[in-house]
Amino acid sequence: MSDEEAEPAGTRRLPTLDKTAGEADGTTPAAGDAPSTGAADHDRVRRFWSARRVPATLAALVLLAAAGLLLYDVAAVRADRPAMAWRRRLARELATRHLDNPWVLGAAAVAVVLGIWLIVLAVTPGLRQVLPMRPAAPGIRAGLDRAAAALVLRDRAMEVAGVQSVRMAVGRRKAKAHVVSHFRELDEVRADLDTSLGEGLRQLGLAHELRLTVDVRRPKKR
Repeated sequence: MSDEEAEPAGTRRLPTLDKTAGEADGTTPAAGDAPSTGAADHDRVRRFWSARRVPATLAALVLLAAAGLLLYDVAAVRADRPAMAWRRRLARELATRHLDNPWVLGAAAVAVVLGIWLIVLAVTPGLRQVLPMRPAAPGIRAGLDRAAAALVLRDRAMEVAGVQSVRMAVGRRKAKAHVVSHFRELDEVRADLDTSLGEGLRQLGLAHELRLTVDVRRPKKR
């Protein structure tokens, strides 16, 4: 009789799981380590796109008003009624004014500028205030407001000894700290700030690493 058959059913040992390749060669990852996403995954993270509600609404209202007015006038002419004065004047101006007329050139320039503006809005993401974060799970996207990131970094900088005041600016590609230190050597304060703010940037979990610049000065003499 085997050992397993001799043991009661309620106390029988469960079959053990096979070790993974990492555990077999003694390279078991720590329990607190998070799965790394890699630089290639970070490069695929894109910015958030703005809905562009205000420009889209304005363009739609202008086109709707112009099309509705034109259709009404065309229907009125079809019903044997005279065309509106603005339409008769527009047809007369288009027939008599040359293409090099200043008014024609000005209207064309305005139309080109508006068209370029709408195209730029259509092909650019917008939402410059939101910094994309590293994906924590497939299908989930997260973003961090630049003002919130600046506030977190400012609080970390204020914890460094010798710092009197901090003005933090966070952009899309770099973070800059303007620090006033009232004691300790400036080089020591700058070194501590580089370490503290660098760790703070890593803990923010941003998809694209920001370039850190620290400017430390003494208070202005009154």
